[in-house]
Amino acid sequence: MRLMLTEAEKSLAAEVVFSRLEKTAAFLMAKRILLYHSLPDELSTHAFLNKWAGRKSFFLPRVNGVNLDILPYDKSRLELGSFHIEEPTGDDLTDPDTMELIIIPAVAYDRKGNRLGRGKGYYDRLLQSTRATKIGVAYHFQLLDELPAEPHDIPVDMVITEHTLLITG
Repeated sequence: MRLMLTEAEKSLAAEVVFSRLEKTAAFLMAKRILLYHSLPDELSTHAFLNKWAGRKSFFLPRVNGVNLDILPYDKSRLELGSFHIEEPTGDDLTDPDTMELIIIPAVAYDRKGNRLGRGKGYYDRLLQSTRATKIGVAYHFQLLDELPAEPHDIPVDMVITEHTLLITG
């Protein structure tokens, strides 16, 4: 379904979702935010990053083996990394536990905050080492009634789509 969206539909959905996110207390209070650098089939984070980069401290993940390194966002220090995702360069790694808010993409979410990722478990491992507020963002058709969850899975606290803001935690 994501592949069938027009550019206008993708743009409008991202605008609505991130506008909702901007109004949450979690976003307003957070200074250190881990965000993803979007792939073409994900809600685009590019305009959101450009809008807020001077006012918030953003961090992006970089694939390192089976884990994610967290590095500060600097538009001039991105390069194509694993899975054709633009990732930050450099050695200034940041402890995930210093993040106050983590905004997470997924293939799907359910109404309890469980997420279905792309199958490599990167975010599952990352979320075990942080107490940050976790917000999932997705297109509304990616929000399902229920997904299978394992005991080690860490649900998000909130899911935001272009049609709803769902508190799960």
